[in-house]
Order: sequence, then C-alpha cells, then structure tokens
Amino acid sequence: MKDERYEGLKLKNQLCFPLYACAKEIVRRYKPFLDEIDLTYTQYITMMVLWEHGELNVKHLGECLFLDSGTLTPLLKKLEAKGYLERKRSKEDERNLIVCITEEGEALKEKAVCIPEKMGGCINLTQEEALQLYGLLYKLLGQIEQ
Repeated sequence: MKDERYEGLKLKNQLCFPLYACAKEIVRRYKPFLDEIDLTYTQYITMMVLWEHGELNVKHLGECLFLDSGTLTPLLKKLEAKGYLERKRSKEDERNLIVCITEEGEALKEKAVCIPEKMGGCINLTQEEALQLYGLLYKLLGQIEQ
C-alpha cells in the first residue's frame, strides 16, 4: 500500500519542475540566436529593458529583471566592456547608479529585432495559449513578489 504522505515529493506533482524545465529549454533555444549577436540570455533581457527605457537606475533595472545587485553588477560590467551601456552616478543623488544605453547598444537592437519571431517558431503554442500562459506566469510572479 502506498503512503499518501509522500505524494507531494514526487517530481510529477511539483509545479516548480515544469516551470524550471521549460525555462531552461527556452533559454537553450535562444542560445544560437543570441550567439549571433554575442549576448547571453541575461545580457539580452537586460538590453531589452534598456532598449525600452534608454536610461534607468540599477535598482529599477534589477526589479524589472528580478535580479539582485550581486548578479547585475558583473553583467553590467560585461555589457559596458562591449560598449553597449554606460554606468554613471546620478547628479541628484550620487548613491544612485544610472545605466544608459550607448549608440552601439542602440544599434544592436537592429540585429536583435528578428529574435522574438525566430523564437516564436520554436514554441508550438497558439496565440491564445501563449497569452494564457503569459497571464498565468505574471499572475504567479505578482503573488511571489508580495
């Protein structure tokens, strides 16, 4: 006879596992496209935020990406070394570090513009299914943040 107490310990009963496995596999599928523009996935999503905002403080950037400063600092240094962004202190409050996209970083957007469409071809979901999944994932993220 099975002990029902251990059902929660089965991998197939964990919500976290398919989330983890899907995230890992999606990032793996991004890799060949990102290799073409010499970015890692984390660098790519950072650039996406910068393409959208142009300039923002590091704290806000970390919040957008769900990354802490320990992860963000080396990432920003690498992107700065590639010439895609600049880090500078805020004139109003020197404790705040501001990240600004450079012309080179802005030009990279043209090379990256095809990546979302290419990725769409890798994921076999209808538009409705994709929107449902998107909504559920952001709902879950919102609950985790609280």
